Amino acid sequence: MQLNELKGIDYIRMVHEKELSVEQVILDIFSQIDKTDKIFKAYLRTNRDEALQEARVIDRKISNGEKIPPLAGLPVAVKDIICTEGIETNCASRILQGFIPPFNATVIRKIKDAGAIILGKTNMDEFGMGSSNENSAYQVTTNPWDITRVPGGSSGGSAVAVAADEALVALGTDTGGSVRLPASFCGVVGLKPTYGRVSRYGVIAYASSLDQVGVLTKSVQDAALMMNIICGYDEMDSTSAKVPVPDFLSACRDDISDLRFGVPGEYFKEGLNPEVKDAVLKAIDHISKLGGKVEEISLPSIEYALPAYYLIGMAEASSNLAKFDGVQYGLRIDDNDDLEDMYRKTRSSGFGPEVIRRIMLGTYALSSGYYDAYYLKAQKVRTVIKEDFDKVFKNIDIILCPASPVPAFKIGEKIDDPLTMYLTDTYTMPVNLAGLPGMSLNCGFTNEDNLPIGLQIISRAFEEENILRVGYNLERHYNHTLKIKRPKPPVG
Repeated sequence: MQLNELKGIDYIRMVHEKELSVEQVILDIFSQIDKTDKIFKAYLRTNRDEALQEARVIDRKISNGEKIPPLAGLPVAVKDIICTEGIETNCASRILQGFIPPFNATVIRKIKDAGAIILGKTNMDEFGMGSSNENSAYQVTTNPWDITRVPGGSSGGSAVAVAADEALVALGTDTGGSVRLPASFCGVVGLKPTYGRVSRYGVIAYASSLDQVGVLTKSVQDAALMMNIICGYDEMDSTSAKVPVPDFLSACRDDISDLRFGVPGEYFKEGLNPEVKDAVLKAIDHISKLGGKVEEISLPSIEYALPAYYLIGMAEASSNLAKFDGVQYGLRIDDNDDLEDMYRKTRSSGFGPEVIRRIMLGTYALSSGYYDAYYLKAQKVRTVIKEDFDKVFKNIDIILCPASPVPAFKIGEKIDDPLTMYLTDTYTMPVNLAGLPGMSLNCGFTNEDNLPIGLQIISRAFEEENILRVGYNLERHYNHTLKIKRPKPPVG
């Protein structure tokens, strides 16, 4: 095994036992990036020189017998929507091209304080708006399992960096499935914590009531390892929750016989790919064999989640993105007649078509005469959806369902049909509307194309420990039987 193929939890053990050089791990990862990222295009920019310098510092501490931090040089890829001091952060958008934040987001400060090393910033759908990673202003990221297919969005660059061994772990953000969907398409673990569990300070907002930082990793234990570091109250974020942070790694233990599981019938109706359905049901059957008590449940309001999500998300996006006007930072078009003309030309040139579409729809939904008919009604539907989840969680602990109705689709297949593209998030967005935690875990592959399929595991708010325990047991007692060698893509 090459060092860049290590799981994060194994890397940490080997570093603490002085079995490897941090610098060599970083060199191996950048060697992999040099060989494969010209094809995968996971990174928008890398942080090579600083990463190597930080690795040497950790290695010196190890050789001198000094105390080393908990993440001890763990190589992390970061989605380009999370502010990194001294490293350009442009949300894969022309309008923020050249913006270098003067500060670190709270999650970046936490992982750096814990000794992590930032490898670079990963590609994404512009401002997080997309399900395929095709909406980046700079490049289209490809899926390592089949480079003719999308990796999922909007955190597709982070998912690909992990799946292609160009990072050991990665940070992403999830507004309606943007961690879980690419995790499903790329065959990695993608965990979206409870809303408020992780600080959003320094994360450039798309939809403030839905956005949440999440992790993409090679194993459930790696996700738990990262959760131990990034979670916790932050006074800089008004939506940050004052709740205790448990030891998530201790949740990765055997036995799920005390947990009750619910399978919503609404997730297995028309529109679900037959191979996805078969793989998910097989994983659910294995949970029964492991002692989990499984029953069918109903979430009747789920059918209204899609319109409610997009009305709320687009409305909040139109408000959040109003500040990008060419005045303070980023792109400015100077060839104009007056200030209003400068705003118009800057925003028209700086934003891509999907972002413009969502700003226009969101502004319309918030406009006089339409607020009550659209935005307010969507918020009422959101409340009903949350009440549905609250009701079923009185009798069960975990909900099991597909992460996506389909496996990874072809690049360009849905880009000209926004409504079809939006349907890709059908199974993930209800979790964001209700503020719940959810995780995608690989549970199988399509027969003909060998494409990964994701099982979605959902729990009550702030009960990520149960999600991690279920995922850990599936990895140990089921997923090891699913290992199929990833096809080697052409390198050139």
